[in-house]
Amino acid sequence: MVAFIIHRTVPCQRGFFPQKLQKGEIMQRLPYIQTALASLQWFIFLFANTIVVPVSVGTAFALDAPTIAELIRNSLVITGIACILQGTIGHRFPLMEGHSGLIWGLVLNLCSASSALGMSLTEIGGGIASGMMLAGAVVLLLSVFHLHKVMKKLFTPMVMSVFLFLLTFQLITIFFSGMFKLADDGSVVWPETAFAFAVAVFVALIKIRGSQRVSNFSILIGIAVGWLLHALLFETAQPVSADASASLFKISLFPLGEPNLNMPIIVVTFVATFINLSNTITAVQTAGHLYKEEVTPGRMKRSYMLNGVFSMLGGALGLVQLAPFASTIGFLQSTRIFDRRPFLIGGALMVGIGLVPALSGLLATMPVTVGNAVLLVAYFQLLGTSLNSIRGFEFNSVTIHRLAVPVLVGVGVMFVDPSYYSGLPALIQPLLANGFIVGVLLSLALELLIRWDRLGDRAEQPGQRPSR
Repeated sequence: MVAFIIHRTVPCQRGFFPQKLQKGEIMQRLPYIQTALASLQWFIFLFANTIVVPVSVGTAFALDAPTIAELIRNSLVITGIACILQGTIGHRFPLMEGHSGLIWGLVLNLCSASSALGMSLTEIGGGIASGMMLAGAVVLLLSVFHLHKVMKKLFTPMVMSVFLFLLTFQLITIFFSGMFKLADDGSVVWPETAFAFAVAVFVALIKIRGSQRVSNFSILIGIAVGWLLHALLFETAQPVSADASASLFKISLFPLGEPNLNMPIIVVTFVATFINLSNTITAVQTAGHLYKEEVTPGRMKRSYMLNGVFSMLGGALGLVQLAPFASTIGFLQSTRIFDRRPFLIGGALMVGIGLVPALSGLLATMPVTVGNAVLLVAYFQLLGTSLNSIRGFEFNSVTIHRLAVPVLVGVGVMFVDPSYYSGLPALIQPLLANGFIVGVLLSLALELLIRWDRLGDRAEQPGQRPSR
């Protein structure tokens, strides 16, 4: 029914590379019905990218159901507030401010290595909280004293391109594997898995073959149809927070563990948090290019200040660090809806849902496989963004290494069994086993140590024999 009430919106560009928006696209304000539907679509996008994180973290730390329910509600509220503040007084782009996948993976890896580290989960949780709050305070101070410009010099356009490529591969891997429904014994439940793949094909067909009147809302349609059919065809399991969803809204400090001076955990978390700053630079700069708006130092400063505040707040509330989602660019290019108002309304809906425990518990019943199937298609556009980011570079047989080495090594690490690193010190395993971190660090090192502009003339000439 959604498709029949959608009127004509922004024409969808069919080019392979994402292009800058035309002035009319940027300034266009949607009618009320389209605004309501776009706001609901934004809310679904924000919710689907948020709900899994607190559940997995709470489960990894063996928290009880009421505490996990509290993490879910705090995640919804804080994510909504962060999106609204960044969209109005921060960088002012419609970019999701959500849980960082980099820090999320690090937290889960540290939990799984607790026995090897000889630490309790509360000790690890306290160290993570200390590291996040320390990193947030440092980022806030750097912004206040205008030292955040140093970060921009470190995260050059090539580093940001590497970031986008690795982010594309990492997210697609996560969503693709998330489409597989697993039973308690680890076997694949093929009926539900096949249904998830069917939903992904359905959404892709709407986007590719659908009319311009409905393709902009392919994500909303996919979630609605997929959720409804899943409820009719399969048994819907209760979310882990369902028994506690009726409890009153409350806030508890340091649910993962009291802050401590566990220096190894603090250092690892601090380093990962700073690497995660490339999220802000990449996302904001890419959005500025898309919207044809200059990203002024003032906008970056305010964005970093908010990042610092929410990093400290996340550490206190047991939440994974928030950061602008560069992957939101893929969502924007997929929906072709660039009006900022639906994004802000979607953030407000997140806050409202989080403040009403019964509603957040109900929405948590959305099938994870369906959500991953829809997000998989939404993030296909991110590959185009990655390719577009290197259009200004010229590569030869030498300079191609500045892109190939960090991207391919990072992807290679992603597909290596983490058990291969078991012989290394347990505290560096989470860093070296994370292909995203390894790739970005390699790119930073290559950009700092090698003058690639001087190697541009070393391209092999046609017919020239290779040197021996």
